[in-house]
Amino acid sequence: MHNSYRKYIQGSLFFIFLVFLGVSHAQNTAQHLERVLLEKKVHVCIWPDYYGITLRNPKTQELEGVDADLALELGKDLGVNVEFVDSSFATLITDVTSDKCDVAMFAVGITPQRAQKLRFTQPTLVSDVYGITTRNNRRIKSWDDIDKPGVVVTVIKGTLHEPLMRERLKAATLQVVNSSIEREQEVMSGRADVFITDFPYSRRMLETTDWARLVAPATRYQETRYAYAVAPGDERWANRLEQFVRDIKQDGRLLKIAARYRLDPIVVKR
Repeated sequence: MHNSYRKYIQGSLFFIFLVFLGVSHAQNTAQHLERVLLEKKVHVCIWPDYYGITLRNPKTQELEGVDADLALELGKDLGVNVEFVDSSFATLITDVTSDKCDVAMFAVGITPQRAQKLRFTQPTLVSDVYGITTRNNRRIKSWDDIDKPGVVVTVIKGTLHEPLMRERLKAATLQVVNSSIEREQEVMSGRADVFITDFPYSRRMLETTDWARLVAPATRYQETRYAYAVAPGDERWANRLEQFVRDIKQDGRLLKIAARYRLDPIVVKR
């Protein structure tokens, strides 16, 4: 009887200990602001190939872009260091919700699918959809030529353009690739006719290549607002980031830094 009682007590204590660990872990992963301030470091997810947003310069290996700079401003406001964590649109939700980073800051488009898994701040930028083809492509002369039989349209897996074009294209063939380099190569080689992108990346193609030609819709096609994304369930952290976005709009930092990268036309000022 004595041994049975002792085993019962030991088992109960072990169960309580496991529960305590689970609660503690949940609290640690949920209370981002407290942890950031305690560790003096905020982990920021980026896509390092996003021109004008969070591009890692291949020559200097330094990050440049509006959200790369604003992440440093967030660090200053919090009084902590910034550690950038490479991510992508394909792994965005997993990276944020698994606590790989405290916040994703790489012009994350607010879509219904993402909003089911992530919490967004108020938007900072807004962009319509654009096409990039080659100067010598004879199929694509205007936006109306994209959705026609025989045309191959390329998008990157995980971007907001993938579900959009799956829904919109009726006659053209959709090709999904894994990276921006692959997307460009498909169009340059002629295996694809056009790839779909946004305002910042279209600037990259026009400013850094001699073969790209912009194909813009005659009227608004699908404007998407971009914001910063966090895991749901942490009100203090979400509210602190909302405050940061309000501050950079009111004090002019958002517009000033966006203008540095020629993205001021797509800033959401309010």
